[in-house]
Amino acid sequence: MALSAKQRKQLKALAHHRKPVVQVGNAGVTAPVVREITLALEAHELLKIRLPGVERDARHALLQQVCEATGAEAVQEIGRIAVIYRRAKKPRLKLPE
Repeated sequence: MALSAKQRKQLKALAHHRKPVVQVGNAGVTAPVVREITLALEAHELLKIRLPGVERDARHALLQQVCEATGAEAVQEIGRIAVIYRRAKKPRLKLPE
């Protein structure tokens, strides 16, 4: 599911005041990290995650691994904080078309 620019803009606004829920450590995207992110996505749909303090390209690669492993969409990446979204079975967030 690709997000439109309008949807991405709304999700960024909704995520602005949220705090990071999961922190990815230096070990990278491990099974326990994927499990925690999956549980958090089921509960919240939209969440912030904190990535390790490595180079920008490495952080971007980690974010892509997280998205592939969880079926989520990357909404935004600013520094060490990333916002991801995955529609829940019973969606709580209403997105524009």
